This record gives sequence, C-alpha cells and structure tokens, in this order.
Amino acid sequence: MNIIVTNKLAGRLMEADGEPVSGQQLADEFGISRTAVWKHIKDLQEKGYEISSIKKKGYTLTGIPDSLEAAAIQPLLKTVRYGKTLEYLSSCESTQIIAHQLAQQLVPDGTVVLSEEQTAGRGRMARKWDSAHGKGIWMSIILRPDIPLQRAPQFTLIAAVSVVRAIEEVTGLNPDIKWPNDILLNGKKCTGILTELQSDADGIQALIIGIGLNANQEMEDFSDEVKDIATSLKLKKGSPVSRQELVRSILYYLELYTAIYIDEGFAAIKLMWEGYSTTIGKPVRARMAKETLEGIAESITDEGVLQIRTPDGKLHGIYSADIEMKN
Repeated sequence: MNIIVTNKLAGRLMEADGEPVSGQQLADEFGISRTAVWKHIKDLQEKGYEISSIKKKGYTLTGIPDSLEAAAIQPLLKTVRYGKTLEYLSSCESTQIIAHQLAQQLVPDGTVVLSEEQTAGRGRMARKWDSAHGKGIWMSIILRPDIPLQRAPQFTLIAAVSVVRAIEEVTGLNPDIKWPNDILLNGKKCTGILTELQSDADGIQALIIGIGLNANQEMEDFSDEVKDIATSLKLKKGSPVSRQELVRSILYYLELYTAIYIDEGFAAIKLMWEGYSTTIGKPVRARMAKETLEGIAESITDEGVLQIRTPDGKLHGIYSADIEMKN
C-alpha cells in the first residue's frame, strides 16, 4: 500500500468538505484502479477515518481521528515548505533527539517531527517535560535559515509569537509570553519552547525548534510537581481543542514570521512579542547560574536580550535566566 497515495486521498476527501467524491473520479485523479481506491479507503478506515460510501455518489469523509500523522496534517497546510516533510511517531524519547538526527541527514528546511507522546521530553536546562500520549503537541521543526550565527537566538521569540497567534486563532484564548520561552494562560504554563543549534565553521547548519504544547490534558494528567503551575488549552477553554488545526496554524505563522524576520529584520516581530509579553514593565527576579538580579524588565533588544534595570539604576542584559514575577 502506497502511504503517499493514501495520505493524498485523505486530503482530497478533506478538501471536499463533506461532499461525496466518486470512486471513479478518485481513480482518475490518482491514476489508480477503483479497486485500489477501495483498498486505500479501507486503510484509512482502519486508521480511524470515518468514511461513508453513498451509492452512485461516492465516498464522504465524516470524521477524522485525533491523530497527528501526516494524513491528518498535511492536506490542509497553508505553508509553502514547513510541514511538507513530516516524520510521525506514536512514541519517542524526545522529538528533539529525532530532529537532531534528521538534521544531520540533510532533510529539507521546514521538516517537522511529531509524536503522540515523549517518554523523555525535556525543556530548558534539561528539565523534564510531561508529555502525555495523545493529549498535547510534541513537535520539533528543523529550519535552515541563511543567516549569521548571531541572528539565531531571536528564533525562540519568533516561535513564541507564532504559538500565541495559533492559540488565539484556533481557540479564542488570550495567552501571554513570559521571557524567553514560556506561553502562559492566566499565569499558568501551557507551552514551552526549546531552540537548539547545529553549526560548524561555515555557520548555521540547522536550527531545531522544539515546541511542547499542553492541548487536551485534564488536571490528573500532570505530575504532582507541576500541577500548581501547569495548565492546558482544554482546561482553560472548557472543551477539547483540535491539535491538528493548532499544528497547521503554528507552522503557518512560524513560516510567515521567519520570512518577515529574514527579509525585514526583527523590529516587527519585537513589537508583536512585546504586545503579548507578561514580563515587560513588571518587577522580576532573574536567577542565573552565578547570580540573581531583581529589578524592572524594561524591554528586549533586537537580539532578544532582556533588559532589567536594578534599583541602583543600572541596566543589565540578560541572555539566559529563570524569570520569576515579583508581586
């Protein structure tokens, strides 16, 4: 069974938006026999796609499984490159690990790794990330931007704005960004972003952006360590959200804002980021490896560096830290 044809056939039925498509029409479009069409339909039904056959009219798609496999994501993508190559896994240690391996195999710009669960998901500073099966979006995107090394750190902020825009669009919720990589809903974390780099003497070979998004978890899905600080879109919205729509929307905005950044610079992205920020203008505590600073978070620079003014009037550039909001 040709999985590419199966996925494209699923996409054709999705695009029909509930209208029947005849078996002969599908056979002609894909250059296969009607018997082969029927076999592809049966394969989709076994994967959980609800497809009915209406006599003398054809096949109608009436339901899609809650899956992040390529057949459910790719047909309705609005991107040019991002997500066009998609590696789907039912389970893995970490999508970042898989993405690093694929990046070394020279997979194309915009390749996406998606998994239903991670058994060793991680965030910044190698912290454990709860990754319940089928409840969230555990995704890594491989980017190959033609930019100098010093322009790489801004991609964490570009990804944060992309995720916030996608959450707004799909759910109607109003998330905030906490510098540098946390997405919050009413002060509780629903998304983390981890940006890693592969480079050599010639420059950037790959940027790997990992996104862990809590979509449809119930409170019991979170470990005791994070129950007080974590949430999901479902818990805040009061109803399940479409993981498939979220993935497509994140990839759309990430591709869009990446293009804006490369072509026009960081200014437009910076304005959007500051508009969503729950950090700027607030008293914060920045815990770093060798010191802790307290002060007012005034702004971010064009390099994405957080500017904190301490009570003595000095302005400090913070490149990496745990940020706590002070009352």
